[in-house]
Amino acid sequence: MLKNITVIIIVLSISGALAVAGSQGSVYVPRLPLFAICAGIGFLLHWLVFIPSYYFQTEHYFDLTGSLSYITSVAIAAVLHPLLDIRGLVICVLISIWAVRLGSFLYFRIKKAGQDRRFNELKTNFWRFLVTWTIGGAWVFVTSAAALAAITSMTQRPLGLWFIFGLALWIIGFMIEIKADREKTQFRSNEANRDKFISTGLWKYSRHPNYFGEIILWMGVALIAFPTLVGWQFVTLISPVFVMFLLIKVSGVKLLEEGAQRRWGSDANYQDYVAKTSMLIPLPNRDLAKPES
Repeated sequence: MLKNITVIIIVLSISGALAVAGSQGSVYVPRLPLFAICAGIGFLLHWLVFIPSYYFQTEHYFDLTGSLSYITSVAIAAVLHPLLDIRGLVICVLISIWAVRLGSFLYFRIKKAGQDRRFNELKTNFWRFLVTWTIGGAWVFVTSAAALAAITSMTQRPLGLWFIFGLALWIIGFMIEIKADREKTQFRSNEANRDKFISTGLWKYSRHPNYFGEIILWMGVALIAFPTLVGWQFVTLISPVFVMFLLIKVSGVKLLEEGAQRRWGSDANYQDYVAKTSMLIPLPNRDLAKPES
């Protein structure tokens, strides 16, 4: 229990420090920085949904709560900002579109599967489960920190190249993520592929193209937000770095790669696929042909 409480304190302390930094150029509503208000929304919603989720021992609403937190955060920021500009409005729309698409996709996927195996042990332990939901709130806040800093900012700048490049990057990342998820869903829906791994479409060029798309779109959001940041708000540019770290080293690529090795580690075709295919960035397959002696 003590270890879990310590983790919660650390997570909240880091998030609190980021909230203070991001509040530097924020508008106030009326005496509190709007950025700080939005920072707490994800935590509040995750803790509220945690209560019935622990009681009923279910993880079905974890991802959906995350999406709802993103949408609620940017919506409140947009509604309470007295002079919301086009940049802030566009960021709100982009995050809402992404959250609705990904949240619904993950929710219906877990409902169809019946469970998320990552939570099998976690949900039976109150404190470990609470840590997971607290980290979920931090995930929402830190990931969207740069976006929230721009939306709630007192600084307004003309739309320029940063906006154009950022929007283009978001569109590219979003389309890659959608296509990759759709390809894998269709692959899994075929009964003949039950015990097989996908290596077609975008998955021919990357072992995790959906995560690549996710990282790219959040980089796009950070580029759009960049011109409005001032002072300590530049710390919020940790957002895309955090997404990259989380997806590669913590909850995404790392876990899936380990699981795939346990499942297909003895499969020569899978080992050949791993050897030839980029882990993240879609690239042409590596030529492993041996030179003639």
